[in-house]
Amino acid sequence: MLNYVEPLFRPPSEAHSLIFQITIGCSQNHCTFCGMYKGKNFLIKPVAEVCAEIASIPVRFRPQVDRVFLADGDALIYPFAGLVEILDHLAATFPALTRVGAYASPKSLTSKSLDELKALRERKLRILYFGLESGDDPTLTAINKGVAVEEMAREAEKARAAGMKLSVTAILGLAGQARSLEHARATAAWVNRVNPEYFSLLTLFHRHNDDFIRTLSQCSHGQLLLEARELLLHLHPQKTILRSNHVSNFLHLAGSYPKDRERLIAAVDAAIAQARRVPGYWDGVPEYSEEYY
Repeated sequence: MLNYVEPLFRPPSEAHSLIFQITIGCSQNHCTFCGMYKGKNFLIKPVAEVCAEIASIPVRFRPQVDRVFLADGDALIYPFAGLVEILDHLAATFPALTRVGAYASPKSLTSKSLDELKALRERKLRILYFGLESGDDPTLTAINKGVAVEEMAREAEKARAAGMKLSVTAILGLAGQARSLEHARATAAWVNRVNPEYFSLLTLFHRHNDDFIRTLSQCSHGQLLLEARELLLHLHPQKTILRSNHVSNFLHLAGSYPKDRERLIAAVDAAIAQARRVPGYWDGVPEYSEEYY
């Protein structure tokens, strides 16, 4: 039996994965922009409890499981020996298993050596979802990320050196009007350096983070489109797939670098032209919000 402590989050690409919640909440949980786990106290589940949940999956369903996602918000922080035991138990239980994924914070990456990450990858932990948020240090300070751009790049490069795939997220509008374009350019520079396999854009929205949003002069639709254009103009990664398919986005982009770069920029230019034609839209602030608890 799977004993989820709600709310339970997972990336869009893990929609068909079987989810095991090996930690509760996030080990950091102090980023002011993020309301995902504010109602939870961080907890690492005992290995025996996780393995019992894995064993609870009926035998007749086990051959159908090819992907597993480990929750909650920072599952890679799990102690190395215990994580090895969990991954080994997953492989023994699900014969068709090809990939395990997990969220990873800078803190959790720091807790694992290169050799440990390689060992985890050998046990099918193949993709990590990494919240960059911004490549701009002043913006990271403003959101209380607790880590600088350079350290995040080094830790992400360590994961890549271990053979892990990285799916990196950044947030449009996170710097407000004050540093909108600086945030865009610095984020593009970080992605160019690290070259993650996947790079996803979200748009800042309300989810138990109103105190933080009140500190900003929020970007309007038009300013967010200009921010996205600035980011794309400076983005030159190698073999990176770009997506903006989160529900918070009002501009949906999809393409691969470097081949689709010009098409993606043209798509933003077309959206800018359309936004200017709609009365009141350009200066309006997006109102999307979520309430999970």
